[in-house]
Amino acid sequence: MDIMAKAASVVGGAMVMLRKRQAPKQVAMGGTPAIPHARSQGIMTLKMPTAQGWADGQVPTTAPGLAVNAFARDLLHPRWIEVLPNGDVLVAEALQEAGPPRDLMDRAAQATMRRARALGKSANRITLWRDADGDGVAEERHVFLENQRQPFGMALVDGTFYVGNTDGIVAFDYTDGATNLTGPGRKLVDFKPGGHWTRSLIVSPDKTKIYAGVGSLTNIADEGFAAEEGRACIWELDLKTEKARVFASGLRNAVGTAWEPRTGALWTVVNERDGLGDETPPDYLTRVKDGGFYGWPYSYWDRIVDDRVPQDPIAVAGSTVPDYALGGHTASLGLCWMPDGTLPGFGEGMVIGQHGSWNRATLSGYKLIFVPFKNGMPDGMPRDILTGFLSPDERVSYGRPVGVTVGADGKSLLMADDVGDVIWRVTAA
Repeated sequence: MDIMAKAASVVGGAMVMLRKRQAPKQVAMGGTPAIPHARSQGIMTLKMPTAQGWADGQVPTTAPGLAVNAFARDLLHPRWIEVLPNGDVLVAEALQEAGPPRDLMDRAAQATMRRARALGKSANRITLWRDADGDGVAEERHVFLENQRQPFGMALVDGTFYVGNTDGIVAFDYTDGATNLTGPGRKLVDFKPGGHWTRSLIVSPDKTKIYAGVGSLTNIADEGFAAEEGRACIWELDLKTEKARVFASGLRNAVGTAWEPRTGALWTVVNERDGLGDETPPDYLTRVKDGGFYGWPYSYWDRIVDDRVPQDPIAVAGSTVPDYALGGHTASLGLCWMPDGTLPGFGEGMVIGQHGSWNRATLSGYKLIFVPFKNGMPDGMPRDILTGFLSPDERVSYGRPVGVTVGADGKSLLMADDVGDVIWRVTAA
């Protein structure tokens, strides 16, 4: 860390201590969250643990009745997981890459993110892991696809493999059982890179469309609305016509997506804006409606106006209220639907990988949680599945949850840990 960044870090540390004393005690969570009044921070809170990784024999803490083991190790910043029909497990390995720092605080933020292993050189590849003997540990590792541009989302439809790179969706020919794909692929959709760089993909139940999450460039359209065109939204790609359109907008950074099978609704988890306080506003889990607008950047939650942004009253009045708050700055990224019977003691509902905060005085997230559902909607408060990713003093992170999916056996969860460089497997004890 250079002298200027170190000075900014010292100032930031003092501000964290002050804001910790002012932090709200109640978490903004559930269908009717108590959201504290916004406090525009000016200089944003900057607090992130040092990435340490797991010691030999050390594993996350499971909920009672569950067990965890490493399905795959020694990856390079694993972010997202896709299980193929034959049971092969694909893992996207990618990382945010730094641009030139814009100012002193940006320089400090980049130094902090490097220390937390949230910024650096990206592997830009997808690896394939095969558990041939079915013991819950992969024995084979193959480089499935390389030389991509921050690959993230993956999808397989009728012999075509789709990759959500930060600059667009690319299609490749795929043969059942293949352990490697070659060629440049075929670009179907262009996305603007930079800012929130992840591009999740999910296939519609009838396999005719793919939905892609594209996050905003900035926090609250700081570089103007034109720079955010085609961003902060979920795109829909028609696989027959190969035409794409914005399906829903005003979603600052929608990452994980999942289908709820009873109603057929598409759900997503969204990372909300920064600089208004520890619990203001909360990240959220919500249904995604065709043509829906969810408030960003003008407002948050139930049409609460963000007065830092030039306003559009008509857009605010027509915005959709999210369904379920997940707490402030939890960085809820991973999402999958878990059917009843997958894990003992847990019914049906959504599983969420909370990557963890960097921008609040008391850290939040850093866990894998379960939100129970009933009749197609959240029903009750979240329950922990995996914890123990963060040291008690919040100085060190052993791991950070990201993508999550149900294993090929239907009786396990697989979760990417991009600090531990592990794919964890959760089963019955």
